[in-house]
Amino acid sequence: MKEKKDITEMEALQRLSTLCAQSEHCSWEMVEKMRRWGLTEEAQARVIERLVEEHYVDDTRYCRSFIHDKVRYNKWGRRKVEQALKAKRIDSDTYRPILDEVDDEEYLQVLRPLLQAKRRQLKAMSEYEANGRLIRFALGKGFTFDIIKQCLDTEGHEMEEDDGGD
Repeated sequence: MKEKKDITEMEALQRLSTLCAQSEHCSWEMVEKMRRWGLTEEAQARVIERLVEEHYVDDTRYCRSFIHDKVRYNKWGRRKVEQALKAKRIDSDTYRPILDEVDDEEYLQVLRPLLQAKRRQLKAMSEYEANGRLIRFALGKGFTFDIIKQCLDTEGHEMEEDDGGD
């Protein structure tokens, strides 16, 4: 569906405020929509200013929500979240403090089940090869190497403890 071009500044404000009332959006997403609608840069600046003043758009609030959702529900690691926020043109001074609030334990809780499920899919290969594939898989999900190593180290101990109980 093609978006209507050349809408007025007031129509843009109304559409964007309705959109922002339904879900969180960052200022860059709003600017991109207005650019596609054919609004001038001056009009875009005025609309963004109003959206911010009226608390429809707040990049800090957006980052908090985005980080929370991507870590917990999409099971992304820090690096992937950071790249996505950079792609949305959000200033690192805005998102870094929020990203730093997520402690390593939270990433570990997300990554452990992912690695355990992935390990079950890896059949008939050496431990070395399996760990290499698990590391590449976790790096692809955006987890840092130190978090991956912690998971693999504890995973080995958990498996030994499980074997010892039989």
